[in-house]
Amino acid sequence: MRVLLLTPLALLVACSGEKAPAPASSTEPAVAAAILPEPPAQTPVTAREVHEKNELYEFDYSYPASAGAVPGLKALLDQELEAARSKLKAEASEGQKAAKEAGFPYHPYTHSAEWKVVTDLPAWLSLSTLVGDYSGGAHPNYGFATVLWDRIAGKRRAPVDLFASKAALAGAIRTAFCRELDRQRARKRAGSGTGNIAEFSECIDPTDQTVILGSSNGKAFDRIGILVSPYAAGPYVEGDYEVTVPVTQKVLDVVRPEFKAAFVAG
Repeated sequence: MRVLLLTPLALLVACSGEKAPAPASSTEPAVAAAILPEPPAQTPVTAREVHEKNELYEFDYSYPASAGAVPGLKALLDQELEAARSKLKAEASEGQKAAKEAGFPYHPYTHSAEWKVVTDLPAWLSLSTLVGDYSGGAHPNYGFATVLWDRIAGKRRAPVDLFASKAALAGAIRTAFCRELDRQRARKRAGSGTGNIAEFSECIDPTDQTVILGSSNGKAFDRIGILVSPYAAGPYVEGDYEVTVPVTQKVLDVVRPEFKAAFVAG
């Protein structure tokens, strides 16, 4: 379960402007050119990518180099990786055993998470991922997850925690969110035969979904994304919804005082 890349060290060679010394005479021993010691090698910070596939399960997990460059965040993602892999192994073993006892064919379980950068700001790193799982059902299931890393505090924060409350944030973005959600619903349902589904016709609370923070200027958050999993706003066949709304004055009014500097109206 959305980057700082280490840049190579530049070697600057300055010319003194002085006249070069006369070449040594043939009777003098040859002098080898001075060899400057090379700078210490830097350990490259690369993305981590794990792929395992066997008769029991298939596991994929990756995160970008920018996340690996932050020790605390790297440790957190590595811990989540191991936890997800251990859980998959345990559940797949149980599923394989149950299938064998019942005389059913066993299909390998799967788990995947590919973390990508949403926004990389001087004080914040925002990541998101689509998490996919299959455990023998009629079809795979998937949802979303996010990591908002506070570089200054050196800790993970939930995006909604930067606001006065979930209710306050929901109230500030609800109108724009519901309007865009309905627009996307109408587009997906046009000609699909699903029409207006009573169960999925009402708007939903955006803060009950995965909230991510984004930026269009690379300096501060000016966009709020809402990642809506299948079944939350429509039937499975409609898939997920991704709604983006701008940071407005109403949103700025409900940002907690200590985080005001991280936001700007978009």
